[in-house]
Amino acid sequence: MKLDMQKKLAAKVLKVGVSRIWIDPSNLEEVSKAITRYDIKGLIDKGIIKVKPKKGVSRGRARKLEEQRRKGRRRGHGSRKGAKKARTPKKRNWINKVRPLRGLLKFLKEQGTITSKEYRELYNKIKGNFFRSKAHLKSYVEKMKGA
Repeated sequence: MKLDMQKKLAAKVLKVGVSRIWIDPSNLEEVSKAITRYDIKGLIDKGIIKVKPKKGVSRGRARKLEEQRRKGRRRGHGSRKGAKKARTPKKRNWINKVRPLRGLLKFLKEQGTITSKEYRELYNKIKGNFFRSKAHLKSYVEKMKGA
């Protein structure tokens, strides 16, 4: 039985696409007799014509991939699009390096390990990119104090 016209009418009445219209297979005869919008509305009220729920795209796979990335997987050379300096800009690398160094320097000054003069000298060395890491700064201060 061809119910294309009824489906189209129902889709217009319910304001959905034709593919989302469901017609009860046991009442096809009754649906085929419906030719006006009013008839279709009656069938909708009876529950003979219904709207199928929207189909969404499952995010299950995306969640699984994201979980793996959090663990550090899927981050190899083949997965990278940008250059190294595009993925973490030079400036961000600099900030990540300098802030801890300056923090340690401040701590050493407050502790009394270094004087104000030494603090200023080391601060400028940090600014000049002399130290590689906090460990490097610590070892430098120890040597400086030992000498």
